[in-house]
This record gives sequence, structure tokens and C-alpha cells, in this order.
Amino acid sequence: MEGRDQIVLVLDFGSQYSMLIARKVRECNVYCEIVRHDIPASEIARLVPRGIILSGGPSSVYDDGAPRCDPGIFSLGIPILGICYGMQLMARMLGGDVGRADRREYGKAELAIDDDSDLFAGLGGSTTCWMSHGDSVTVVPPGFTTIAHTYNTPIAAMRDETRRLFGIQFHPEVAHTPRGKEILQNFLYRICGCSPSWTAAAFVEESTRRIRDHVGDEGRAVCALSGGVDSSTAAVLVHRAIGRRLTCIFVNNGVLRKGEPERVLSTFRDHFKLDVVYVDATERFLAALRGVRDPEEKRKRIGHEFIRIFEEEARKLGNVEFLVQGTLYPDVIESRASDTGPAARIKSHHNVGGLPEDMELKLIEPLRYLFKDEVRVVARELGLPEEIVGRHPFPGPGLAVRVIGEVTRERLDILREADAIVEEEIRRAGLYDELWQAFAVLPAIRSVGVMGDERTYAYPVALRAVTSQDGMTADWARLPYDVLERISNRIINEVHGVNRVVYDISSKPPSTIEWE
Repeated sequence: MEGRDQIVLVLDFGSQYSMLIARKVRECNVYCEIVRHDIPASEIARLVPRGIILSGGPSSVYDDGAPRCDPGIFSLGIPILGICYGMQLMARMLGGDVGRADRREYGKAELAIDDDSDLFAGLGGSTTCWMSHGDSVTVVPPGFTTIAHTYNTPIAAMRDETRRLFGIQFHPEVAHTPRGKEILQNFLYRICGCSPSWTAAAFVEESTRRIRDHVGDEGRAVCALSGGVDSSTAAVLVHRAIGRRLTCIFVNNGVLRKGEPERVLSTFRDHFKLDVVYVDATERFLAALRGVRDPEEKRKRIGHEFIRIFEEEARKLGNVEFLVQGTLYPDVIESRASDTGPAARIKSHHNVGGLPEDMELKLIEPLRYLFKDEVRVVARELGLPEEIVGRHPFPGPGLAVRVIGEVTRERLDILREADAIVEEEIRRAGLYDELWQAFAVLPAIRSVGVMGDERTYAYPVALRAVTSQDGMTADWARLPYDVLERISNRIINEVHGVNRVVYDISSKPPSTIEWE
């Protein structure tokens, strides 16, 4: 892939910001991947990265069992930037000292720049940065000099100019460091010698070639099409590579949004002229979910049923070897966090953690290393209509993970109608494109209400609306009161079985966007 010949690696020490670091590097149009913190130096040398970034993390470097990197990475001659814990680890491993800070530093701080010749070039004498640490480097290692400080942190940045090793105590990847992107660009362009070649056009061109080579001249594939931006982009990209040898399979699993099957079939059969097989498996999925309350078990059962259906349909088509999925990088990281670092798994995704081990088809996941915002850029490059590109994310397990507890036909019907009202009112208010997601949730409880002077005992509906850039972090949306009022009134008046509407005002973290 053009741009991947100048890869930058992020070594993950369990920071909640590791994904954000990778995103920010890619925003600089430089390809970046997250790898385990203890990846061997020999493996790094084989990958030939232009630069290495050591992430932050929750540990103290002097604790027993604190995660460490292979010390050999410091002798590879590759520029390294340590961020927060990464800086402290670099300092300790190379002969400096790290200890508890005299004054902990959390939040915004004024960074005084002592040397602006490389990492801080163009920033002037000072800038605002975001701190989050209780430990600090107290003595820099031999060969290092201090290049920035704050009031509470005398060594806020350090550098070994000869070996091109840098450490910064603050977080340039977060929005609260307003010139953080410039600092990363200085590291990537000035120090690592990268050029901004990681673009959507380059991705499409190279991915098309790779898919064509992988499938071969005679190979055939089926695509798991849901109608969301991820699977739609994957379908159009693979169709670009192998043409009519791709058959899309759209499975109605009974947990889709209102009008979804009709909309998807119309778009891809009529607009894109793709070969789409429609499978109504509502009864099959509802049977598989009967009595299941645990969200992880829901995901596994849904993932299992999807794969089995795709295998059955592929056998009907004859001589199909590959299955295309719209898996994204956050899906992989959240499902298998332990593959890259000491972070805990948050939740499995039905198309990653829910796949059966004995599946027959070989996976093609052309978007596996892209973030959601990057997928949207690629989708526009491929000419997908804006109604698909800008559509809010929808979980692979669908409404099954928005019906809290057991999934039944009755509860799905209630949620489907309520969710349609939420989307309709959000669009009517002109807020849809400002939000990352807005949807309804049906909790597994009932509450007392009064309608027409009579007691009711019915379900509450929870509204969830968030703003985000990539779905890895999110803030609850401050929806106008009149919009909330219209949504509440309509749901209670129009959806039988609901007598209460509540609004979720929690952010991610500590919550997740979805309830399950």
C-alpha cells in the first residue's frame, strides 16, 4: 500500500489514548499501526518503521511487573517518541531516574519550550498542553537534555539528539493540547522523514490490487452486507477489484431498524447494480436468541448464525472461497485488546470475537486497519451516496444489544418504533449530521405510570445521543429541550407498551456508547 512503506508503530502500554495516538498520526497522512508493548526488536526491524511511539499507560515504571519494551529498540537507529509513561519508561531503561512527582499534574498546563529546533519547531516559546501523571522523570538519562518544562514538571520533555530519542510528559494526541498535531507532525516529518502519502486514493488503489491478487483470477467471494457504511464500503471496494465474482448477501436477522431491508435492497440492487441475495432469517435468529440475556452470548450466537448462513448461501452459489466483512480497527482492538497491549478487552464484536472456529470461508477484511472516519473518506472516494456515508453507526448485532435482557418479538417491535421516532425527530431538528449516534434503548424493567386516569405498568425507553470523532471516546449530546420533549411525547403517545422516556447523560469512558 502506498504510504505503508513508511509505517509508524505505536507500542501500546495500556493507555486509553493509544487508539487516539494512531488516529492522530493518520490524520497527518502517515500510516500507523498499534502493536504489543513487548514486540521483539527483531520483529520491529523486520517491519522497517520510520518511527516508533511509546504510548502512555496506567502503571508506574518502578512497580513490579510494570510493562516494558524490548531494550533493543533503542539501538535500532529508529526515531522514538515516548509519551507520558512511554517517556518515563525510556528514561528509566536508559539510565535516568523516575519517581513520584512532588506535585501531581492533571489537566491543562503551560509548557515552556527550552529548545524549538526540532520537536517543538514553529511553536514559539510556550504552548498549552494536557497533563495526566503522578510520576515524573527526575534525572534525564546520559546523552539527553531537557527541552521543555512546566511549573510543576521541570523535565516535561527530553531529547537525545544523536540517537533521535524524544520523550514528552504531556499528551499531544488529545484535543486539550491544541498544537499537539503540530508536535506530532514535527516528529513524523522533520525527525522520522515521513511524507504525507497515506491518502484515501492511495488506499483504494492499493487495496484493489491486493484484493485482486489475493482472490486470484477465478476466485469468488460473498460479502456480508448490512447496509451500513462499513460493509457498504467493503462491498464496493471488493466489487471494484473482482467485479461480478462478488455476491452480496443481505441477511434480515430480525433485529434491524424499521424499513432497513427495503432500503438496503433498493440501494445496492438499483443504485450500485450489485448482485444481492436476500435471506430472511428472522425466525432463525430469534430462536437462537430465545432466553439469552448476556450480551456477550448474544454477540456470539448472532455471529455464529451469520457465518453459518453465509456458508450455506456460498455453497448454493458453488465454488465460493472468501467472505468479505466490514471489520474496522476499533472492532479488532476492543475485541482483542490483549493482542496489542495490557489493556482489558471491552467487548467482543460479532464479526470478530463471535466467529466460529470451524468456519469454512476465508475472510477478506479490507477495512480492518481503518478507523470509522477513515472509512467515510474512503467511501466518498469510491462514490458512495452521502445517505450511506453519513449514516450513524449501527451495531452488528443490531437491536439485540439495544434490547437489554432477553430479546423477544414484542420488545423488538417496541424498540423499532421508538428508534424510528428518535431518528425522525433528530433529522427534523437538523441535528443528525452533528451527532455520532442517536438511538433508543429498551431496558429490561417496567415502571408505573398513569394514562387516562388508569395505572399503567410499562417499559421505559432510554434515549442515547453522543458526539464523537471515532467512537473510541464520546460525550453525551446536549440536545435542545424542545427536541427531547417532542421525542418523549411521540414515543409515549405512539408506541404501545411505553410510559416513560429517560435520557442517558454519561460519556465514554466510563460508559460505552451502546448499553450492551
